[in-house]
Amino acid sequence: MLKPPPLGLYVHVPWCVRKCPYCDFNSHRLERILPERDYIAALLNDLALDAPRVRGRRIESVFIGGGTPSLLSAEAVGLLLEGVRSRTALARDAEITLEANPGTAETAKFKGFREAGVNRLSLGVQSFDDAKLTALGRIHDGRAAVEAAAMAREAGFINVNIDLMFGLPGQTIAEAKRDVETAIAQRPTHVSYYQLTLEPNTLFHRFPPALPEADAVWDIQRAGQALLAKAGYDHYEISAYARDGFCCRHNVNYWRFGDYLGLGAGAHGKITDLASGRITRLWKTRHPARYLETQKPGGEHVVDDASLPFEFLMNQLRLKEGFELASFTESTGLNPCALEPALSECLQEGLLERHGDVIRCSNRGWNFLDDVLQRFLPSA
Repeated sequence: MLKPPPLGLYVHVPWCVRKCPYCDFNSHRLERILPERDYIAALLNDLALDAPRVRGRRIESVFIGGGTPSLLSAEAVGLLLEGVRSRTALARDAEITLEANPGTAETAKFKGFREAGVNRLSLGVQSFDDAKLTALGRIHDGRAAVEAAAMAREAGFINVNIDLMFGLPGQTIAEAKRDVETAIAQRPTHVSYYQLTLEPNTLFHRFPPALPEADAVWDIQRAGQALLAKAGYDHYEISAYARDGFCCRHNVNYWRFGDYLGLGAGAHGKITDLASGRITRLWKTRHPARYLETQKPGGEHVVDDASLPFEFLMNQLRLKEGFELASFTESTGLNPCALEPALSECLQEGLLERHGDVIRCSNRGWNFLDDVLQRFLPSA
């Protein structure tokens, strides 16, 4: 029987000062003044249209991502959150995250975000090495990244994430370790540490830079993980490391196959309808100009039963904790036998482990998660 999952809210801000050559997110270079009041109005209209789907349910977290949300004024963020509170049941203790680019950091603006209700700041640092930041097309340097972390603390943020990439063009293990050590020195409560990949439809995919060899990347990753572990960060998800009590609640809800509304150009959502037993994926019009012009942007589709095992595991197996078999039924409405025979094969091959009713990746399975998930794709 389906169980109502926790509910989050994702808000997408699709503009950046510059499009990074590795980025495949729905982001667009800002070539004129940000139409923030028009965009906030469109977001709240979007929310009003989606709110009936979650009537009576409480929103546990809000994540304002991008793009570069820190391009918004503190006043605009305040209007947005005020509108969310007036249209939904937003939990009093909701985690509210805003992504910020160190190149747009200002102490006064950070304080304004804090006063508007943001209580978690995520800094898109990527590296503290000036040469690597130039290669990545970032608009900040290493000093600005360190200053942004200091500004966040000065503004009153206790919960701060630093995004850090590894496997960068020409990166050595010593350079990568310096990045991690510098990140730790900023005392963040959370670190997102992930490998640079060359995604389709990016400049780096068309004109690939010289990246470290696979063995070197593996050594870099392990060295970074060891430094984070020594500093007291728990490796709770494939690319996420947190101090005790500071896991990202919004992302954990994604990974536990929770529900979320998605507002903004190109945003995605997932909603469980307990009455019908249907799980629906929703998406919004991608281009900002068309999103602003459209009264009811986007579309939706119901996830079929054949796809549900893959979609569930694609999220849950990212977490070190894994999942209970009962939660598979509560989240999908399906019997655990729907996971067979792939589940038995992965257990036999040591890619997955079973501890009572809990299924989780082995260390080898976690390192080759894409290969594990391929086993659960629906048959053609």
